[in-house]
Amino acid sequence: MDLREFDLHATLECGQCFRWDRQPDGSFQGVAGGRVLRVSNDNLETALQDPFWRTYFDAARDYADIRQELSSLDAALARAAAYAPGIRILNQDPWEALCSFIISQNNNIPRIKGIISRLCASFGDPLEEGVFDFPTPERLAALDEEALAPLRCGFRARYILDAARKIASGAVDLEQARRIPVDEARASLMTIVGVGPKVADCALLYGLHRLDAFPMDVWMKRAMKELFPGKTPADFGPNAGIAQQYIFHFVRTSGPAAGKAGGPAVSKAGA
Repeated sequence: MDLREFDLHATLECGQCFRWDRQPDGSFQGVAGGRVLRVSNDNLETALQDPFWRTYFDAARDYADIRQELSSLDAALARAAAYAPGIRILNQDPWEALCSFIISQNNNIPRIKGIISRLCASFGDPLEEGVFDFPTPERLAALDEEALAPLRCGFRARYILDAARKIASGAVDLEQARRIPVDEARASLMTIVGVGPKVADCALLYGLHRLDAFPMDVWMKRAMKELFPGKTPADFGPNAGIAQQYIFHFVRTSGPAAGKAGGPAVSKAGA
């Protein structure tokens, strides 16, 4: 992998994940798959020699080729892709991604991260001092809303518990959702109380690596209307989810261009 094709900062702070924290020295500490990693540009190459992290960071995929293909479809998309070419779609745990984006609804990123941190500390297995794994759906399925009250997650407690119970029982099969048509996979996830199209598509793209999923929040709806009038996510092809990531990051952070979207920054599933 050409490390020039990987922007660690943009990838970990673009709103697709919530368990990575920037450290005072500019590095990041994160938890995934029961592992803890402290990573910076200085040790990224070494980290990617581990097969787990190589898969997690999607290091084997040729994003340069995908950007070229997407850029050929539309001039505005070409600008968005060129703005943050090093963003990659992480291979996150499907359950963790689903639960995290349920928590993200109508929420801001610091508060989302706080709720997830308390969830892990309360019900996850310890990995090292002060660091906990994400709790399994089976563990959460046995709880009630009162047990989740200390998380201060409000109305989302009911949604978390319904998701945990449906996943633990097999009523919703996340592995099947990797393979079936994306519309069917989205419909399956939306049988969970509180999961609408946005949360479902976030879970599909960021947890199940369904690159044909295209989460649509307030920012993306405005971006599609203003930058891509008359177009739909289907016009971006099988890598529409990567296009979405480029567009989302571009409209949020590119200065005057971002102002067109308006409003305060929230998570991908928010608002």
